[in-house]
Amino acid sequence: MTMNEPVSWILPLAAGVLLGAMFFGGLWWTIRKGLTSRHPAAWFLGSQLLRMSVALTGFYLVAGGHWERLLVCLVGFLIARFAVARLTRSSGDTQSQLAKEASDAS
Repeated sequence: MTMNEPVSWILPLAAGVLLGAMFFGGLWWTIRKGLTSRHPAAWFLGSQLLRMSVALTGFYLVAGGHWERLLVCLVGFLIARFAVARLTRSSGDTQSQLAKEASDAS
């Protein structure tokens, strides 16, 4: 292992965190908007296609043909998943408010 090898993992890890934050943050935002939308299917389908396209393209570009970089990027993606889940965790009051809004919208 050379001195530069650990440093070379920082960029794929950071890219994975960024991709994960975009993917899971976008999912959280889509759910919030989709629950009150008149066309939730369009929100969810459009969001899924956009988030998957960006994430897969990002993984492809970061990997550059090296499975090690892809693996480090995936670890960053998973770190972002847990971070977004923790940051967007809502209390019971907020969840009941969202349920009320969803039932009012229908």
